[in-house]
Amino acid sequence: MKEIRNIWNAYEKIDFTRQQAALATVVRVEGSSYRRTGARMLVMDNGDWIGGISGGCLEGDALKKARLTMAQKKATIITYDTTDDDPYQIGVGLGCNGIIDVLLTPLDPNDNQNPVRLLSHYLDQRRPDVLVTVVEAPIYSDLLTLSQAYRYFNDAYFRATFPMEAVAEHDIVQDIEECLKEEKSATKTYVLRDGERVSFFFEVILPPVHLVAMGGNYDLYPMVRLAKETGWKVSVVCNMAKVHRSLFEMADAVIPKEGGEIPVDPYTAVILMAHDYETDYRYLRRMLDTEVPYIGMLGPRKRTNKMLTRALEENSPITDLDMERVYSPVGLDIGANTPEEIAISVIAEIRAHFAGRSGSSLRLREKPIYEE
Repeated sequence: MKEIRNIWNAYEKIDFTRQQAALATVVRVEGSSYRRTGARMLVMDNGDWIGGISGGCLEGDALKKARLTMAQKKATIITYDTTDDDPYQIGVGLGCNGIIDVLLTPLDPNDNQNPVRLLSHYLDQRRPDVLVTVVEAPIYSDLLTLSQAYRYFNDAYFRATFPMEAVAEHDIVQDIEECLKEEKSATKTYVLRDGERVSFFFEVILPPVHLVAMGGNYDLYPMVRLAKETGWKVSVVCNMAKVHRSLFEMADAVIPKEGGEIPVDPYTAVILMAHDYETDYRYLRRMLDTEVPYIGMLGPRKRTNKMLTRALEENSPITDLDMERVYSPVGLDIGANTPEEIAISVIAEIRAHFAGRSGSSLRLREKPIYEE
């Protein structure tokens, strides 16, 4: 989401009376690549760009081709084959051993459906959605053209805005909803009645992680900085009179610890870091009454065990099912010692949790880094 936000911020500053711009989006990857589908960059005709479609090796060539796209005012797809031994092939020798399709779309500032404007709708949306982009269309089609994009949002909205008659013989909504269920993007190709083909890139766009840090001590600040650098939304619950004013600039929200409403959803992670037993215990009970899927506890495991015993003595036991959401001690075992290192450990564990990964060393992983 950080890349999308950076692209949107840059897009808003473009003077289209003097400049042109295009969006480059990775819509298909076969094999290995540094970036995956959904990676994108905003390209200006003066040579500036925001974002990226690779580790820096393809951007220069994509910039040249994007300028041609802007001049012709016509979307196109370019393919980079890093498996090819041809010395004249862009990307040869990178060792990525993959094939990458990049969609180049010239941007019309007067078109409210241009892909950057559509992406802006996701910046503050706290639910998953799918952006449906045409990546192959019949030449004769008046209903579907290359690079057209549509928000799914929900079944009714999509059916009202998408030309369903163009693919009447296929239930693409079912495929979109399957992508949403699995939270996994996909490119799907459909054969029409006349034998022509149409392909869509179903890009699942998830909300960024919302980190809720509950505490106000000095170790809070590197946690907030790192989370924001990662592109997450950050809220802090604290005694507002005792924190440094810089926190109000860093965090998206600063919430009073007494009486403040704490918005949580399935993409929220809470860190209890008040360093006060009574306060953290109250926070734990409060957060267990919500749907938040990740609750991290700073401090040793015996401290959490003490809370469990207390809850049992109060005839309000914390169940084993609830404890599956509690990470105590919080963080990955990297030998962290300083507040900055602890922040790295915690942020990494939260990322692993939402990615469904173990958080172990990649050299121990038998599968590819990116699952197909």
